[in-house]
Amino acid sequence: MEHQIELIYSGELRTWSTHLKSGDDIITDAPEDNQGKGEAFSPTDLVASALGSCMLTIMGIAAQSHGFNIDGSSVNAEKIMGKNPRRVAEIHLDINIKGMLTEKQRQMLIKAAKHCPVSKSIHSEIKENISFNFTE
Repeated sequence: MEHQIELIYSGELRTWSTHLKSGDDIITDAPEDNQGKGEAFSPTDLVASALGSCMLTIMGIAAQSHGFNIDGSSVNAEKIMGKNPRRVAEIHLDINIKGMLTEKQRQMLIKAAKHCPVSKSIHSEIKENISFNFTE
């Protein structure tokens, strides 16, 4: 099996992940409410980030394929933790889409976002609360 990501536990509830092809790194730290320092993304923060970045990417692919762009679009993400068991219970995304878009293009982007692979991979018990905001 070819490895794409190497993860190292560096101690003090911190991990270091390296994307081997690019050399890019991500550090995670346990959150303060779970014995950590909260000085970096927590692993559960990355779940919300993965959903938001996946939706932006899939919308970017749809826009590019149809000859328009959404450059400068952004997502504000928040994850809500459940207690029993401790896990991600909800993910809130405010997706801010920039561009002079027709109603047809807007609907295409919403549909594309809702079919991103990360969304399809998240357990059905995790509530996804997503809002789409369009600005020119």
